[in-house]
Amino acid sequence: MKFPDTRMRRLRNNDSIRKLLAENRLSTDELVYPVFLIEGKNKKDIISSMPGVERFSIDLLLKEIADVKKLGIKSILLFGVTDKKLKDSDISKSASKDGFVQRGISEIKNKFPDMVVAVDVCLCGYTESGHCGIIKDEYVDNDKSVEALSELALSYALSGADIVAPSAMMDGMVRGIRKALEDNGLKNTLIMSYSAKYASAFYGPFRDMAESAPSFGDRKSYQMPPSNSREAMREIELDIKEGADIVMVKPALMYLDVISKAKERFDMPLAAYNVSGEYSMIKFACKNGLLDERSAVMETLLSIKRAGADIIITYFAKDILRMINE
Repeated sequence: MKFPDTRMRRLRNNDSIRKLLAENRLSTDELVYPVFLIEGKNKKDIISSMPGVERFSIDLLLKEIADVKKLGIKSILLFGVTDKKLKDSDISKSASKDGFVQRGISEIKNKFPDMVVAVDVCLCGYTESGHCGIIKDEYVDNDKSVEALSELALSYALSGADIVAPSAMMDGMVRGIRKALEDNGLKNTLIMSYSAKYASAFYGPFRDMAESAPSFGDRKSYQMPPSNSREAMREIELDIKEGADIVMVKPALMYLDVISKAKERFDMPLAAYNVSGEYSMIKFACKNGLLDERSAVMETLLSIKRAGADIIITYFAKDILRMINE
């Protein structure tokens, strides 16, 4: 019997059929929206390098969260941006229960108890050096940094954070944080580790937003070299053994191969961070008429989903949900 020629175009014949047969779909459940908290009251900062993303004092951030919740966003990733004048080397001040980030977490959870609140755990936003750890002789001291990160993560968890997200790429940071949580009865707090965080050129706009650029040197002694993917698998495996509940690859678009490898190798929830540079270059290209924004944003996030990410952290969250809801 002679079979007819295969005609793949039948699968793409019209929009309804294409949607019916889509292998990957985006939903509100898997998106995490990064938000930036600043000190003060009734304050909002606009950062030109990240169009559409702003920094808010807690009173205005609560209004922003109410708005994004209406769109369907169910999870946020919180970053604290300390006033430059208040940055110092005494990290214990940043871990105080009265700190503005800790107060922000409590107020968010009080007003929106069903909002999943993840909090970035790093020292770059609090130190004069702008580095992600404690500096000793112009070098980041790994073990002292782990102690400080553990103290900071514990303070966030005690304030009500559902997830603490260590991003400093210090050896043993997940183990240290897990022990601090367990020792204080916080067995249900999740750890989402920035397990494979690369020394990327695509963090520039974020550093404007968070005012976290290093004052000297770079972060290549602790963040991963862009050339390596096998090393990323070792980093992820170590974090899993140390107690991470969710592992992350950052950035996303430039490391889709790493996301795919991690998904195939580890039976763990996998997050991917669609970072500021990836966001801003698309925003500016669309602003200048080089790309169609709807198509570019949809294609970007679908590529991350297709690579294997279970969770997508993205500044496009509001944009994509407006598109989905239209």
